[in-house]
Amino acid sequence: MVEAFIRHIRNKSILDPSKTYLLASSGGMDSMCLGNLLTKAEIPFEIAHVNFQLRAEESDGDENFLRKWALSQGKIIHVHYAETYKFATERNISTQMAAREIRYDWFEKLRAERKLDGIVLAHHEDDQIETIFLNLLRGTGIEGIYGMAERRGWLVRPLLPFGREEIRNYVEENQIEWREDSSNEKTDYKRNKLRHITLPALYAVADDAKANLLNSFGRLKDTGKAFTTLFENWKNEKIEDSDGMQTLSTADILRSPGAASLLYFWLRPYGFNSGQAQDILETCQNGDSGKLFESATHLLNYDRGQLILASIPSEFESISVSEDAIEFLLPEGKYEILKLEGKENLDKTRHNAMLDLERLSFPLEIRTWQEGDRFIPLGMKNTKKISDFLIDMKVPVMKKHAVKVLLSEGQIAWVIGYRIADWAKSTAATRKLLYLKKR
Repeated sequence: MVEAFIRHIRNKSILDPSKTYLLASSGGMDSMCLGNLLTKAEIPFEIAHVNFQLRAEESDGDENFLRKWALSQGKIIHVHYAETYKFATERNISTQMAAREIRYDWFEKLRAERKLDGIVLAHHEDDQIETIFLNLLRGTGIEGIYGMAERRGWLVRPLLPFGREEIRNYVEENQIEWREDSSNEKTDYKRNKLRHITLPALYAVADDAKANLLNSFGRLKDTGKAFTTLFENWKNEKIEDSDGMQTLSTADILRSPGAASLLYFWLRPYGFNSGQAQDILETCQNGDSGKLFESATHLLNYDRGQLILASIPSEFESISVSEDAIEFLLPEGKYEILKLEGKENLDKTRHNAMLDLERLSFPLEIRTWQEGDRFIPLGMKNTKKISDFLIDMKVPVMKKHAVKVLLSEGQIAWVIGYRIADWAKSTAATRKLLYLKKR
């Protein structure tokens, strides 16, 4: 096994003898085997152990065992004492999840402090299979088949090609001492149920069941990588990204094979789940225009044959613009304030505004538009509700909430980014202009 281990870490370039790593060790069979292999491969390492204080004397026994082993090997050992039950209660999570968060957070903090080159973990082939089945039980997509990576960020798992039986044989042949965690035999946890009941029954179906499972997972992982590449190409071709919004034609999604998966992979980074992706697809199929979907950070609207994605606008507190101000800042950008002679050529772009300065009274106010707000759009004679104006302008629902107005003595002079009010426009009699220019 030593030769196979050294060949593996060299071929995959996952460990470097010129660097020093942090070995995460519980004192159990797997991590003690890994410690022995690292030593024989001449890979320098320090040891990290978390005493979760969950098994009373047994937890302290694990710690003392590792301290003695570290001393005998001339290795530096770091021990963290965790209040696991308290941590779990405060966050309303299971003790297993709490222990996972505690150890990974501490491992990374310790690695950074010690300037070490990676965190070496003792996960092996059987752990990989258990992880994949746990992912499937949680309703994962194809990425759940990937399981654990041999190297991801600072985490290194050099034992993934080796099975539990192979590790056990190596430990026994080399008379390596290790500690048994009594909780590993309990079937209260899903992983232990898989390990002791479900997977042994599955392996008993055929002599090559385990090998075939691993081969199948490997092919599915390769298929997933191919899909990821195809998805990125599809996204770049079909999804438009401009003005803080992403848009996708429903015609494009409806004629695409695997439409629900495409939607999920597009929307997942913005907090949407697979169930929402399926609901969105059904909305497109049914033509329910105007329907709105929400995640913690984003809104998605189906409107006039398009899916429109945008972030949820943050609350905007009104601001005051004094007469001597030279600029103001909005979430959508910075605006320069210029005062010009009335004979200047007018800037008619909707992002900017040229107003008759002498018709305005300072300080001006900028706020988010409110229901009931009205103004006379440039070129019209009658007032119009802002809500109706935005509908006429075909402003997407999620963008409407972020629209702001500029007011002078409570009267709307500009729907910012869309239209100035007719009363504030420049005329032949205008002597001074207030030019609000977006940078």
